[in-house]
Formats: sequence, structure tokens, C-alpha cells
Amino acid sequence: MIRATRPLAACVLAVVMAAPTLVQAQSKAGPPIALRIDAGAPGPRIDRNIFGQFAEHLGTGVYGGVWVGKDSSIPNTRGIRKDVVEALRAIKVPNVRWPGGCFADEYHWRHGVGPTANRRKTINSNWGGSVEPNTFGTDEFMDFVDQIGSEAYVSVNIGSGSVQEAAEWIEYMTADPATTAGQERAANGHPAPYKVKYLGLGNESWSCGGAMTPDAYTDEMKRYARFVRNYNPKQSGAEAMQRIAVGPNQGDPAYTEAVMAAQKGHDWAWNIEGLSLHSYTTGGWPPSYASQGFDEAAYAKLVQETLGMDGLIAKHAAIMDKYDPEKKVPLVVDEWGVWLAPLEDTNPGFLAQQNSLRDAIVAALNLNIFARHADRVRMTNIAQMINVLQAMILTDKDKMVLTPTYHVYKMYLPFQDATFTPVSFDAGTYAQGDVKLPRVDAIAARDAQGKLWLAVTNLDPVRPASILASVSGTKAASAHGQVLTASRVDAVNTFQAPGVVTPKPFTAKAGRDGLELDIPAKSIVVVQLEP
Repeated sequence: MIRATRPLAACVLAVVMAAPTLVQAQSKAGPPIALRIDAGAPGPRIDRNIFGQFAEHLGTGVYGGVWVGKDSSIPNTRGIRKDVVEALRAIKVPNVRWPGGCFADEYHWRHGVGPTANRRKTINSNWGGSVEPNTFGTDEFMDFVDQIGSEAYVSVNIGSGSVQEAAEWIEYMTADPATTAGQERAANGHPAPYKVKYLGLGNESWSCGGAMTPDAYTDEMKRYARFVRNYNPKQSGAEAMQRIAVGPNQGDPAYTEAVMAAQKGHDWAWNIEGLSLHSYTTGGWPPSYASQGFDEAAYAKLVQETLGMDGLIAKHAAIMDKYDPEKKVPLVVDEWGVWLAPLEDTNPGFLAQQNSLRDAIVAALNLNIFARHADRVRMTNIAQMINVLQAMILTDKDKMVLTPTYHVYKMYLPFQDATFTPVSFDAGTYAQGDVKLPRVDAIAARDAQGKLWLAVTNLDPVRPASILASVSGTKAASAHGQVLTASRVDAVNTFQAPGVVTPKPFTAKAGRDGLELDIPAKSIVVVQLEP
């Protein structure tokens, strides 16, 4: 997690909403856009892990969002909110990255194990200066990922920690109950070894994780990759723990070059199985764009920026290809999303923002980009899961609301572990001032049951789009699914009005030359095509 160097509240831009441009009547769709799905040319598998999540000890992301305590009046299971667990299970979260972020490189795991009364209270110096009670620690996190049916992605402390501390942490989680570490874990309520599927070797070591040069980091990385061992006997072969190294900050190639060069020269004693990339849609640094009440110009500029993810991935993938032409090491985009100005009257260090239909469109576009790069991008983590940045869920005491971004993740469930299927179409142009964007975007895939799915995003906030879809080698007779849209592109779901931006049923019409999909302005459509 990149952190601001000064309070974000001082940087909030007063954005005046231009109502006429956001609520005016929709224009006509214009001539239909021919879209062809090449079902006979299957591509790589879209790894379900690209739908991963990120939960940092930041603001109310953990405390209040996930953890309310065993004695809370809010329904919970061993202190973890039941409503949040149910919502996350519904989107089949594949992995959760924890405990950070910048927080990870100041996190000392022993503060968060054992009897709650004995845990050390500390200050979260990265995020708002709040007290960190450490009541949500290792055992609580592992309980949480188990409750939601997910895998653990644990980031170890390289910045202020040591190899020994990290090694003992993973030993505590994975060692045999007969060992001292296993006995301690059993005394804390879990005799069986935990499964740690992913291990982050530091976080943003080029900045808040230690401000290391690429060469300094690679030397540290090798030590951690060697000595931080997983002892769970069930984690072998395909289930073996995957070690993910710190990679580039946005477009800077230095870490990509250094880490991949080191990986190419590795010997039997160490290796890595992933390289991370962090990139946020911010509208400039520090983030100043509003998360609600914005105008069409702000919408277009942020969408334009997020589309840059495609070129960013291509740039780093090309470097990785030099050292790893077989693409054994995935590019893991484990921090991404819309980072906007904090909401008024909130602690600016808590990174609280609203989540609009615009953010849902941004999420869909990014997921489409990841799918197109599925040969190299096999895992990502949106920032963040609850109450922070581009969250899936917002909570306030006993209240909970699902965001538009959450609904995109649920609509995209058929793409988890599906086979990418090429799509060709003329995207057209959406223009706003000097910003020119593709009018529509689309991906297709075939799921494990052989069903063909199509996702279409209309970026234009005013004009609907008419799509004429055909499938090579066969005829699609019908298509049905869901559409996510609203009357305004800055529409949000609130505790008082949770259904403003929610999916509605969508059906395509069968035409002589293919399926006719009438895509509303500012919308995401996901449909299953049937012969």
C-alpha cells in the first residue's frame, strides 16, 4: 500500500457536480457494433485468483469491517461478522492478502497471538495513528479465510523484521503439533497446521517497506525465500506455498529487471513463484478526485487512467519474458483499484471513500485487462475488501451495504478458471473534452461446463450501444444474464438506499445475423450465450 506523505484531507479537490452532463437523456445507440467471438481459438485459463482481495489493518477495514469481537451484539462467529462472511462467500473470494500493505513491514506477529488480554497494544503509525489492539491476529485471520472459503496470502515483515521472525511465524502456522511451535498453536486453539498458500516477501520495499535499492532487496529476498519454510505436509506439488517477491512501482522497471535476473540465476536453495505489481487509479498524487458528486470530465479522466493498466502490464511482462520466456513466474497485481480523496469528516488516514457506478466500470475494465493477459497475470488483489478505498462492502456498526464493485465481482463469477476466448469488435470512440476512450469493451470465455460467456462494458455515460454478437462455427440463439447500471454514473449504494446500483436481468434478442444486445449507457452486461 503506497502511503501519502502528508494528510490527504489537505488535498481534497472541491469537485462541483455537473448535473446536466450526468443525468441528461440518453442519445440513440447508433449503428450496431459487430462483435465476433472466436470459439475455435481458445486462449489461456483465466485464473480465479485474479479475483483476489486485500485486507490491511487500515481504518475500519479489519476492526468493524471483519472483526467485531466475540462479545459483540452484531451477529458473529468467534468475533467475525456473519453478514460479511456470507457476502464474501457468495463471490467465492479465492485469496486474501493480509496484514498489509505498509502495515505489514511494521507488523510483529507475536503481538497478535495468545490470550487477548495479554496482547500488546501498539500505534498504527502508517494509517491515522490509531491504536492497534492486535485482537485480530494470525489465528483470527486464518479462521476468517476458512469461514469465507478462501486461501491465505500472508505478507511477512522484511522492512523492520528479521528472517528469523518470519521463519518462526510460518513455522507457528504450519509446523507439526509435536513441535514447540505446533504446540503453541494448539494451545491457542488450532492443533492442525494451517495452509499458507501464498507468501509475500515484503511489501513495497522500494518505499514504505524499507526504501531499498533493487539489488539490496534481491539480496534480502533470497534469504527469506530460503529460510522461511512451510512445514505443512499437505502442501506439496500443486499445493506448495508460492513465494511472491516485491516487484515494480507503477512503470519503474528497476525492480522487475533485478528480481527477474536473480530468479533466472537461482539454484536449488531458493526460488520465487510470483512478482508483484502495484498500480492505483488516482487522478494524480496525492489523490484528490471525489468519490461522489463528480462530473463527466472527472469520470472520463479516471477511466482513461485505469485503461493504462494494459500498457503497464505489457511493459513489465516484456521484461519478464526476457528472463522467463515460459511464463513460469506470474505477474501478481496485488494492489490495484481506485484511490480517491477521503470522505469529509473522516480520518484522512483511514482512506474511506464511497463506491460508485464509475468504480464498477473501472473494476470491469481492469478485470478485462487481466483476462487478456491471463498468460502472465494469474493473481490480483483489489484494494481493499471492506471500508477502505475501492471496497466490496461498507459497514457501520450493525449495518452493511454491498457496493457496485461487489456486484461486478459477483457478475464475473463465470470467468473464474474459465478459458479465455478471443473477441473482435470495433470499440468506437467516446470523447469528453480532450479525452478520447473506446466506447465499449468486451471479453468472452468458456467455463468448465463448456458454457460460453460474454461481458460487455459501455464506457459512454450518455449513449447506449447496440451490439450484434455472433459466434464462429456455431449460432447463438439466445443469451441471458445481468446488467449493472443506474440513472447516474456517480450513483452509489448507501445504508439508507442499498439498491440504487444493483444487477437486473438482461436478455438478448435473436436476430437474423446474430444476437442483438441493447447495452445501456454506463453499464456492465454479463450474459451466457446458448445455441
